[in-house]
Amino acid sequence: MTEEHHLTSKMVGELKKEFHARKDAEVIARAIQKNGIKASSEDPAASQRLHRAFSYEIKTGKPSNQRHSGRCWSFAALNTLRHKFATKYKFKDFELSQNYLFFWDRIERANMFFQKIIATANKPLHDRTVDFYLSFALNDGGQWANAASIVEKYGVVPEYVMPDTHNTKDTSDVAEVFNYLMRKDALELRGMVQDGASEEELQKAQTRMMAGVYKIAAYSFGEPPAKFDLEYRDDDKKFHQILGLTPLKFYHEYFDTNLSDYVVVTNAPDHEMDQSYLMPAQDSVAGGIPIKFVNVPFAELQAAALKQLKAGETVWVGNDVLQQMDRKRGLMDAKLFHREELLGVDFTMDKKHRLESKQAMVSHAMTLTGFDLVNDQPTRWKIENSWGKDNGDNGYFVMTQDWFEEYTYEAVINKKYISERVKKVAEKEPITLPAWDSLQ
Repeated sequence: MTEEHHLTSKMVGELKKEFHARKDAEVIARAIQKNGIKASSEDPAASQRLHRAFSYEIKTGKPSNQRHSGRCWSFAALNTLRHKFATKYKFKDFELSQNYLFFWDRIERANMFFQKIIATANKPLHDRTVDFYLSFALNDGGQWANAASIVEKYGVVPEYVMPDTHNTKDTSDVAEVFNYLMRKDALELRGMVQDGASEEELQKAQTRMMAGVYKIAAYSFGEPPAKFDLEYRDDDKKFHQILGLTPLKFYHEYFDTNLSDYVVVTNAPDHEMDQSYLMPAQDSVAGGIPIKFVNVPFAELQAAALKQLKAGETVWVGNDVLQQMDRKRGLMDAKLFHREELLGVDFTMDKKHRLESKQAMVSHAMTLTGFDLVNDQPTRWKIENSWGKDNGDNGYFVMTQDWFEEYTYEAVINKKYISERVKKVAEKEPITLPAWDSLQ
């Protein structure tokens, strides 16, 4: 055991001396205490770097709003789909039902949760994997593949067919109930396995438990429709009416998309480059699209994103949105706040070290909709967020190139827009990642 070092009065005196050695220490202290660190360290030139003119933009409609929920991953996925419908059928403000996707995600995720609990029942309760499952249970968060798997299995419906309820706009209440139920049922399943229950007995118990999950979801979100009528007036004021569509038929006939054709191109320098990875612990749909990452240098992620945008298709991106960001104004700039300079303390880390130390994480998903080029090189990007019209410019954010490089980790790209070299990386035998990996 290492020797303890007590904080002595002499050491405190040295710390005070170091603090007051800076001639403007009291001026800085007054500014920070009155205005906070961010406001006191903001670079006023950022507004020049982040002005909202773009050499290329995909026409998109009103922004969506995930409100008090962690559903960004599904909002970003459905945003990419709704833009396709909006362009093809001339209806720019078309919106898909997030509630429909979230209902089936809760059902499928619970089913997978019970299977994982059974599979790990003979591990100690506080084994790291078991602890992860119990800690996250029916967490709101998710990956692109979680949303894609639901869409491929259950299709989609317009927002008006199954609009958000109080419990999707604010998931805290229903999440508390779900998590309580999941953990109680998990202990029962673990006990059954350890007592030698048969597969048939476990299946009956899981079916009973799933009935409870379905009840809570149906009470909280409403039951999904088996069929619906598609009715809308397009931007040319022409009325359209198609009766008796199923959600799957609507998806297959109106979106011209196979989500299995997409690759999550990743830039995570704390992982081996030019390698593919799987994260089965976070798969949520049995038999669905697996959570897979193809880790390559950032230049290749960016090249693929540019190619897809130029082809008229928006791009799902996973990033660390809380870094160097002004939510209200919708600004994302790696040099937005000069905190080290203000405080006189060096706490800078590169992308690799932030991921390794858990300072960085894929905390949010958004949608790339445009970019600005200078001498054929991107300088800033247009982002569609899911925080409603009151944040950013009517819901749209702008980020600098350096923010994109520093804080973006994933981009979902159709295979036809990635290079042959990246395709070969995607075909490599993947390495399986633990549930708690930095890419979670």
